[in-house]
Amino acid sequence: MLALGPDVDPRAAVADKGYASKANRKAARVRGIIPVIPHNANEKNKPRLFAKAIYRGRARIEQAVGKLKRFKRVALRCEKTKRNFASIVALAAAFVLVKSVHTA
Repeated sequence: MLALGPDVDPRAAVADKGYASKANRKAARVRGIIPVIPHNANEKNKPRLFAKAIYRGRARIEQAVGKLKRFKRVALRCEKTKRNFASIVALAAAFVLVKSVHTA
């Protein structure tokens, strides 16, 4: 995941506790990427500081993807072409947005 392509230089790698290993953190640092991975409870030599604000952004993204996947055509990728799938995702995002704004 850290090698996204020649034109992509991520500044941070945000992951959950499943990726909390010294090897993953070291691989990110070698590439000049800041690892934003929470430490396990049983981990030794935990640093005091953790970028909670960046990690909260990851949660918001996962929640948005979860809301989009409630739409069957998005979750099952029923559309064959990239254009049609992007249209269905945009339509589902619009429905999610309208539902979140209109609460009456």
